Amino acid sequence: MNNQQGSRTSCILALDFGLRRIGVATANSLTNTANALTTITARDGQPDWALMDQLIEEWQPDILVLGLPYNIDNSESEMTARVREFQQQLADRYAISIATTDERYTSAEAEALMKAARIKGTKTKRVTKGEIDALAAQLIAEQWLHKIK
Repeated sequence: MNNQQGSRTSCILALDFGLRRIGVATANSLTNTANALTTITARDGQPDWALMDQLIEEWQPDILVLGLPYNIDNSESEMTARVREFQQQLADRYAISIATTDERYTSAEAEALMKAARIKGTKTKRVTKGEIDALAAQLIAEQWLHKIK
């Protein structure tokens, strides 16, 4: 299933796919808000499926939104192909609509935001890669929410 419009969608889980970690964020299209949630450990792009199942069961999302990484020239990369494979695995496993959105630079933006929060003093602990991935998922969700409005 693929639902790019998000009509009548309320609960969204956004995913920032990575070979070692998958950032997860929740979003709500009714309130137009998104929040970083967690990071799922992955091995060569294969998530901890038990944890993924648990998140799907707990949040009951209407749609999954995947960040799709493109190169700067809009061409697809090897990672784009890996995300598409993951998208197919999700479609085979869950009866949930799946949308994609261009996620160029979300990880870099998330890292910059976390470092800025640290400098400002609003974040006092060291920035972890998992926090960056979860924030990147939040940025993916926000980008998708703006796209459907």
